[in-house]
Amino acid sequence: MLTVSVKWQKKVFEGIEIDPTLPPYVFKAQLYDLTGVPPERQKIMVKGGLLKDDADWSAIGVKDGQKLMMMGTADQIVKAPEKAIVFAEDLPEEEQATNLGYSAGLVNLGNTCYMNSTVQCLKSVPELKSALSNYSLAGRSNDVDQTSHMLTVATRELFGDLDRSVNAVSPTQFWMTLRKKFPQFSQLQNGMHMQQDAEECWTQLLYTLSQSLKAPTSSEDSDAVKALFGVNLRSRVHCQESGEESSETESVYSLKCHISHEVNHLHEGLKHGLKGELEKTSPALGRTAIYLKESLIDSLPSYLTVQFVRFFWKRETNQKAKILRKVDYPLELDIFDLCSEDLRKKLEAPRQKLRDEEGKKLGLQPKSSAKDSDVKMTEAEAPSNEGGESSTAAQQEGASSSEKGTLHMTGIYDLVSVLTHKGRSADSGHYVAWVKQESGKWVQYDDSYPSIQREEDIIKLSGGGDWHMAYIVMYKARFVSM
Repeated sequence: MLTVSVKWQKKVFEGIEIDPTLPPYVFKAQLYDLTGVPPERQKIMVKGGLLKDDADWSAIGVKDGQKLMMMGTADQIVKAPEKAIVFAEDLPEEEQATNLGYSAGLVNLGNTCYMNSTVQCLKSVPELKSALSNYSLAGRSNDVDQTSHMLTVATRELFGDLDRSVNAVSPTQFWMTLRKKFPQFSQLQNGMHMQQDAEECWTQLLYTLSQSLKAPTSSEDSDAVKALFGVNLRSRVHCQESGEESSETESVYSLKCHISHEVNHLHEGLKHGLKGELEKTSPALGRTAIYLKESLIDSLPSYLTVQFVRFFWKRETNQKAKILRKVDYPLELDIFDLCSEDLRKKLEAPRQKLRDEEGKKLGLQPKSSAKDSDVKMTEAEAPSNEGGESSTAAQQEGASSSEKGTLHMTGIYDLVSVLTHKGRSADSGHYVAWVKQESGKWVQYDDSYPSIQREEDIIKLSGGGDWHMAYIVMYKARFVSM
């Protein structure tokens, strides 16, 4: 890592870091953050002439501590009107971003669309933003290493920059920290950083945040990320050959939608994803045997993430291939039949309450009386945080128990974000985020360029061709007050 100073006009910017493994365009993006001069207007004097975006640092011969000269004009600042009328463009940038109704885009630093789309989807979760805003070095657990702490802080800062800006934000610091924590994202091909798998970025970032944002207590309630995204599965493992049977539990941050010629809809793919075969040693047979594993959901998260398993390793070509098959997904997802029997019992009363409330809106007579709909569950039946109750959601809605009662899960989810991939290989193509705003509008985040989209176009991202197709979808839980 080199450290240089840059003189621009009458200002000198000291201690600017240069990563020789990154193209000069990233260095220019750093200068853009400092000076407001867009990279295309920057003229930086180096040995042999002007610094080009794709130049090789080793050939330029920049030395540690060197002073570079830059010329170029910054973006013009909108002048305040002479009259007292205040236009939107005259407001501070943070107010402009608020009035716009959606946050800024992210600059592509060279095959970083996988990272940009992941950040935009996760940023749409207000409870995650709240947990990050409360994170500090003082509250850091001793189990959290320095790189995890740095990535958590970089995520918090990037989320804040996106909310305060109307212009595209350069995620330089976040990207450098992500690569330091997970070196696999630093892979190079022909001197350029390779395209990476967005699902891997999503998983690694969530895992890091789950460690950093966990309060220093032994209680599971202290795990903010698990409360938001964690799904507990209860599995039955059965060997048909020996008759052995056992049960096991596990916690995951996403469900898998397995795709085959039989799968046409997300719900069908989820059922396939909850069943599988595994090979392990059978004590009864004294050798390895095939076991059938069938899983059911035993607790629900506030945000349900589903990955479409579209990529697989193709031995013939020795690379990841993509399944282009069209798999439809709904705006409203009901996973009641994928839940365990215990969880379904906890969901029955809230689901009936939800049906009654929706029926009232349509002018229908509720099936249950007011007394039944407000029934108080016994201690044995009352849902805990592992079942149908969510303290996180109650905070989100700003409701206290005296005002609205306790909020309960219903097993019904509403689509809030889609991460798509366009192309035929995981190591190439392009990733884009599609995020539902608080206003109900959908916004497409194609790196630096956000644009309003129609809701009916969102569910068309289901595959079947070379267009954008859903790779990861995120649903938000629907609650009722009991």
